[in-house]
Amino acid sequence: MAFRRRNKSYPFFSQEFLIQNHADIVFSLVIFILIGLMFEATAKTAILFIQPQYNISTQSPEGEVTLYQYGWRDWATILFYFFITIILHAVVQEYILDKVNRRLHLSKSKNTKFNESGQLCVFHLVSSVWSFYILITEGYLFHPSSLWENYPHVHLRFQVKFFYLTQLAYWLHALPELYFQKVRKEEIPRQLQYICLYLLHVSAAYLLNLSRVGLVLLCLQYLSEMGFHIARMFYFTDESHQKMFDVWAVCFVFTRMVTLTLMFLAVGFGLARAENQGLDWDLGNFNTVLIRMTVLLLVCLTQSWLLWKFIRFQLRRWREFRHEQASRKRAAAKQTPRPVKRDSLGHHENGVIKAENGASPRPKKIKAP
Repeated sequence: MAFRRRNKSYPFFSQEFLIQNHADIVFSLVIFILIGLMFEATAKTAILFIQPQYNISTQSPEGEVTLYQYGWRDWATILFYFFITIILHAVVQEYILDKVNRRLHLSKSKNTKFNESGQLCVFHLVSSVWSFYILITEGYLFHPSSLWENYPHVHLRFQVKFFYLTQLAYWLHALPELYFQKVRKEEIPRQLQYICLYLLHVSAAYLLNLSRVGLVLLCLQYLSEMGFHIARMFYFTDESHQKMFDVWAVCFVFTRMVTLTLMFLAVGFGLARAENQGLDWDLGNFNTVLIRMTVLLLVCLTQSWLLWKFIRFQLRRWREFRHEQASRKRAAAKQTPRPVKRDSLGHHENGVIKAENGASPRPKKIKAP
């Protein structure tokens, strides 16, 4: 199964060969793991990579329900879906983004940003719809108090745990993709910043049993980021499409306000009033003053950093707009027609001197020699 056109063949074990064929190599590893399910001797090992572990069965009013916890064996599942996301990344790049790029004829720098926004648009769309569906089906959206009541939320439903595992797998896969996609050196620090921030926040929500609050915050963040990347893609297709950035700006500020309000409400007040105060590793209880303050400080610093970048972005847009308006005024001033010089008798029209009243002056008689 080939994902990219082979314009040139490279020697085995070379850097270019790995970059060109990394999706095919990973696809072979996935097939190898799936084949392990067919044999009894390897089925128990292969299932660790595919199915989430640490499941328990409990009785509920709806009947027997299977719930999940987290543990060290989750790394096997994350690794498998890490491979899956690399394959899906190559599919989106080959069959969607590359075809669009051939029609747009963008520069190299714009092409890199367009591919980045295209990949993140697909991921943010899927993740926001998925997280919103979980919030609706689990009832967290209509009962905000359930976000912090009955903490710690150790037992997770399948869709909640699987969502967090795939989130971790995606953001981990983004690290080697910087190498596979040959991202420019000046772009690597910027992309590393948001990749590490996503990994830190998703891991903290999963490991500290704040999965419900994390679902709401991720849904809001992905919707806001999806708006930005859609606006950037439209801007690359036609630079006159800048109004979508204004719509995204409103959504961005709204997301920051809701994020800070929800964190102070859930962590600062909700967990602070809970009865089970203290640190208990066995029960998964991390409801202490130090951990709550650390979580709030982490979220506040992140939101402040995002707002600072947002203000810098808006100021840069405003300066570019003012510079463009000034350039247009200078160009319009140069194109204004100069007034026609008139002499004492009248003005020139088609090579003939016209008088002020429109009549041609009387020609002088030339004396014969």
